[in-house]
Amino acid sequence: MAVYIEPRVLKGFRDFLPPAEIVRRSLTEKIEASFRSFGFVPIDTPALEYADILLGKGGGETEKQIYRFTDNGGREVALRFDLTVPFARFIALHYSELAFPFKRYHIGKVWRGENTQRGRYREFTQCDFDIIGSDSAAADFEILLLICSTLQSLGIDVTIHVNHRGIFNRFLEHIEQSKNSVEILRTVDKLSKVGEDETLKSLSELAGEANAKKILEFIGAKGSFTEVLEHITKLAGGTCPESERLYDLRRYMDEFNENTSIKNISTNPFVLDPSITRGLDYYTGVVFETFLNKMPDIGSICSGGRYDNLAGLYSKSNNSISGVGSSIGLDRLLAALEALGSESAPDTGKAAIACVIAEKSGQYQALADKFRQAGISCEVFVDACGEKNLVKQYQLAEKKGLRFVIIPGEDILNGSVTLRDLPNRQNTEMSIKEAISIMGTSKNSF
Repeated sequence: MAVYIEPRVLKGFRDFLPPAEIVRRSLTEKIEASFRSFGFVPIDTPALEYADILLGKGGGETEKQIYRFTDNGGREVALRFDLTVPFARFIALHYSELAFPFKRYHIGKVWRGENTQRGRYREFTQCDFDIIGSDSAAADFEILLLICSTLQSLGIDVTIHVNHRGIFNRFLEHIEQSKNSVEILRTVDKLSKVGEDETLKSLSELAGEANAKKILEFIGAKGSFTEVLEHITKLAGGTCPESERLYDLRRYMDEFNENTSIKNISTNPFVLDPSITRGLDYYTGVVFETFLNKMPDIGSICSGGRYDNLAGLYSKSNNSISGVGSSIGLDRLLAALEALGSESAPDTGKAAIACVIAEKSGQYQALADKFRQAGISCEVFVDACGEKNLVKQYQLAEKKGLRFVIIPGEDILNGSVTLRDLPNRQNTEMSIKEAISIMGTSKNSF
């Protein structure tokens, strides 16, 4: 008697049927093209790492969310919870093989055992991009600009909230709260989730009510980029290298806007937001989060910052390696686009060759190749053969989301074909060249 195993998927994990996966792949391809246009190159790292590699600097809540276990060899291993920490290990291991500054991107799945919600799962895809080997403001600005360019390619309107962890640290030192900096940073990072009253309560328990109010004044500063910068610089005790870094970024933004434009995105998508601190311990400088203007409540869809000392954890001789980068949360972005009605599944193929005579399959593939060479996706049906079964093949094509079915004539490779326009229920006899022309014209309009 056969054993029955109930098919099921773990909570926070998902299967992707073709329509959904096609959308994901299409989005990923556009993101990757944008990364490469800036000169960033791809890398990959293992999904499974030694546990001590990942636990070295994740810190806080993240450490509790790591999927960790002992393998059959008795080794303590864990699934990567992001792509940044494995990248730091990668840099230390391959330092002599790379040219610096090194600009990389990495698109891959990561795993966190956290509570699931809209756009947040336990297995999800991140699209990371980093510059490592440079501590300049120019590198920070390039990452910010790449965020804009990438989201522009997706037709998304966003606002990028920028801050500097260093100024906040100086402010905490100024009010004599450096000893509580880690917990204060994590508390402030949850402001948008728990609200101001709950944040004030938590901060009061950590630093006292008077200091808690000062902290809320700091992180709640409003106004233009320059106005906010001047205010928080004063609260932190005056001009410092960290405030100068933000002034440099402001200048680069102005220079860029004066000489070009970011189409489909707000003229000036950057705002200085002192409440942005990023909860992970490894951020040391500029930090940023990106919000959809039409759906800010879904949370940041692209976050990151500078992590000057991260790679040094895995290297005895390169402790000063500086890095800055960001990560697009593909699943959260897709959830937002779906809610906004901005994404739809493209057709899985532009056309299919109908199977009339099974013995002609070799010629059918050669015919399909003519369309493929013209840049038109084309598959060959291998079943439901015969002219009497064309209706079944039309139904199959529609279920697959195709636009056209090509019915070959007697001279399969050189004669005429019948082009079936499925949405319009029309059959038209024409030459192969004419069919290629019509399908090529409709390629970007359907």
